[in-house]
Amino acid sequence: MDVLLRPARAAEAGMLTDLALRSKAHWGYDAEFLEACRDELTVAANEVTLRRTTVADGDGHILGFTTLEGEPPTGVLGMMFVDPRAIGRGIGRLLFEHTVAAGRDLGFTRITIDADPNAEPFYRAMGAVRTGSIPSGSIAGRVLPRMVVAVRA
Repeated sequence: MDVLLRPARAAEAGMLTDLALRSKAHWGYDAEFLEACRDELTVAANEVTLRRTTVADGDGHILGFTTLEGEPPTGVLGMMFVDPRAIGRGIGRLLFEHTVAAGRDLGFTRITIDADPNAEPFYRAMGAVRTGSIPSGSIAGRVLPRMVVAVRA
């Protein structure tokens, strides 16, 4: 299957939100947990361009997406989700590498990631390092790994 990386469209915001929730559920979180995360995982149509949202499009199906937020020199990988049916097929790596390259082109020198604990091994494999922890924006008492990847010129 050919995968095209392209800017997301505002009309796809609902599909991206659904994909984010399905991807989060892949880790075994229950319905109550997912509902608590819903606001944080919602992609608003009017934010798609502002958040520099990129989708991985495989034969007309969105397989994953990422956002690159902030202004140089430090950006934020705000969201990165892969459809559970596409996990393990290289979509995450493709999206991550694209996002880092886009950050480089925009003048970022580093990108921070507040990762789901289950995704920390993936980000480590991509070259990110853990720099600390940050409270979850959705779940009281939950702590997320704060990671950073250096963007090399």
